[in-house]
Amino acid sequence: MASMTLSTTFSKLQNTRALVARSPWSSRVFVNAAPRPFQGSVRNGATAAYDQTKQAADEEKKFGENVKDHAASAAEDVTGKTKDVAGKASDNAQNLVDKAKQTAQDAWGSVKDTTQKVKETVVGNAEETKECIKENAETLEREMNTKN
Repeated sequence: MASMTLSTTFSKLQNTRALVARSPWSSRVFVNAAPRPFQGSVRNGATAAYDQTKQAADEEKKFGENVKDHAASAAEDVTGKTKDVAGKASDNAQNLVDKAKQTAQDAWGSVKDTTQKVKETVVGNAEETKECIKENAETLEREMNTKN
């Protein structure tokens, strides 16, 4: 019968992790056989899971910050390049305006010079024509006087 009680006690012990024993001072004594490793392992497992989760969250946070920094850096690079291109385009446009202005001034100068040459030529021809007409008139007048 004692072996039967002992086997029952051991089967219960597997579930409860405690030992009930008889002692000469008491009819029953409850002796704790071992700490409850199930709860301890759950706590340790929960702590380990929490630590792993926290570590993964920290890594994700760092990764997100790196992505954010790279995106900001790329945006700054694009902004800088855009400003450079816009500055160059503005300089090129200003150069084109200056060249067009110079070309217009050169063309206006050429027109003025040509007009002056035409004026001098026409006035010079007019003077020659006027002199020629005067000479012809004088010659005509002399001939008419000589015939009379």
